[in-house]
Amino acid sequence: MDIMTRLADWQICPPLIEHPPLFTCDDADRLLVERPGTRLKNLFLRDNYGRRHALLLTRSDKQVDLKALSRQVGWSRLGFASADRLQRYLGVEPGHVSVLALVNDSEQEVELWLDQELENGDDFHCHPLRNTATVLLSKVDLQAFTARTGHTPLWLPVPAP
Repeated sequence: MDIMTRLADWQICPPLIEHPPLFTCDDADRLLVERPGTRLKNLFLRDNYGRRHALLLTRSDKQVDLKALSRQVGWSRLGFASADRLQRYLGVEPGHVSVLALVNDSEQEVELWLDQELENGDDFHCHPLRNTATVLLSKVDLQAFTARTGHTPLWLPVPAP
């Protein structure tokens, strides 16, 4: 699926910036990729039993205390989901994760968690299902996108260690 075509069909037309492959936030730092807007870290998480999944968006430079976050949301021990789970639920490989991958979660099996520290951000950096480009998704477009995919964002204070 071409995510840019899907977005355009939904009247969401964000700018697209092509670049070399970026698997992590550190890769962007090393390549000195400069883009306007809010850089994000995308963490695909699961509970201890693998029954619940969440995509957490936070600042690219933030360290997250998963134990504290687990207690906060009432899930049994949060951990990172495997590459297999990432492919099964979001249809992408590691290093290609962004909120736009929720387009592949038609069953709404993945919760969307947004760090409250992002509330004043805009032009969120999102991979368009591939890590060789970045979409600058405005807050309004993010809301329109999540409404279309059926994912209601949960804004929460994400604890740091």
